[in-house]
Amino acid sequence: MVVISRASKLSLPNPSLPSSPPQITSALYEPNSLSLALMRSDSSISLYSSISLFTLSSLPSTPQVLIPSPSYSFTFLLLNHTPNPNPSPRVAFIAVGPHRSEPKLVLRLYVLKRNNFYAKAQVFCKQKGVSFDEKLGVLLDINHGVGLKLVGSVNFFAMYSLSSSKIWVFGVKLMDGGGDDGVRVKLMRCAVIECCKPVWSLSLSFGFMILGEDNGVRVLNLRSLVKGKVKKIKNSSLPNGIIGDYGFDGPTERIACNGYLDEKIDKHSVSVKQRSVKYKQDSDEGGACFLAFRMKEVEGLKSTKMPLMSLKAISIQAVSLKKFLILDSSGNLHMLHLSSPVAGSNIIGHIRQLPHVMNVQKLAVHPDISLRTQTIWITDGYHSVNVMVASDMDAADNENGTNESEENLTQCSVIEAIFVGEKIQDLVPLAANGLLILGQGNLYAYANS
Repeated sequence: MVVISRASKLSLPNPSLPSSPPQITSALYEPNSLSLALMRSDSSISLYSSISLFTLSSLPSTPQVLIPSPSYSFTFLLLNHTPNPNPSPRVAFIAVGPHRSEPKLVLRLYVLKRNNFYAKAQVFCKQKGVSFDEKLGVLLDINHGVGLKLVGSVNFFAMYSLSSSKIWVFGVKLMDGGGDDGVRVKLMRCAVIECCKPVWSLSLSFGFMILGEDNGVRVLNLRSLVKGKVKKIKNSSLPNGIIGDYGFDGPTERIACNGYLDEKIDKHSVSVKQRSVKYKQDSDEGGACFLAFRMKEVEGLKSTKMPLMSLKAISIQAVSLKKFLILDSSGNLHMLHLSSPVAGSNIIGHIRQLPHVMNVQKLAVHPDISLRTQTIWITDGYHSVNVMVASDMDAADNENGTNESEENLTQCSVIEAIFVGEKIQDLVPLAANGLLILGQGNLYAYANS
């Protein structure tokens, strides 16, 4: 049985503003560096590093980095130096906002140095529509608008714009060696996905990009997406290269990213043309596929007297290498199970609805591939959090990509409840056994054993 063994309350510092200081609206935690990012209601962002949440009674009054408003979205990114993957990758932080005087977006990128302080990255980029300004950051020739979302992974991050109906996938590579403490990086726009349907959520984990759509999710192979179409050019000076993601297929996997992230490809003077590849959202190129919620679950909506509405996949959380937890707009949880696609074949998977425990509004899970039992935290958005345990998450697949013990894949049980004196805004995973709760003015950290 899981028991809450540690709990602490952190008071949030109030800026020295007149009467009503801006409230915290969202939070993000990076466990490798103990970094915490907080966005306020005025869309400014406070970034901290080396924050021990169980030993502090309040956060420092001054953040290590204060990103002024307006900001739309933010994410952490792990940078793994190639060709020899480092077991302790560098941590980067990215925020996106509008340019104040031009119809452009500004990416602000910070890299955590060895002294545990974030510093502005010096970004090198050579593609059309992507430039670097020493004061502002990376300038993207993209009209800013509503519904902008960033998600980060290892060496890659994605940005979705609702108003532009596009998803951009970028690759980032450290220019300095693994032992150096520099903050020079190269940025490459690897792929652009033109969207023909709304995207309600976006996940980038374990080599998969998953789009939350109406009545299901669309799964893309990230490796195929960023690899693109390689064009060999003879007698080149080799300005192009490869980047790697040890989270894809192992420590030795290397991915050609369609661009100039410097490193030789082979001894025959071959380079890759500097361009990003365009895809259609509903295309099956690269083995992409759409996996729908079970028809009986969707059909069940017809039995109610309310007008039939589509189920939106509004949140996607990785649970393990091939398992993803999906929250739909009706407060139901679904487990997505994916098989490992063979080169050149389509992705195979299925979705199963989990037992209804509550009308879920927020969920949190930190995947730990070393564990067969995962802890899932869910809340209805009021004053309680249910702690669920999901077991047998990595049962073996059969040859058809389905699971002979499908019932075992969704064996979840509620083992504990946490009650908070404030209405819950957000749940942020700290570790496989730790949770950060954002209330209406305080942060609550919990850990179980």
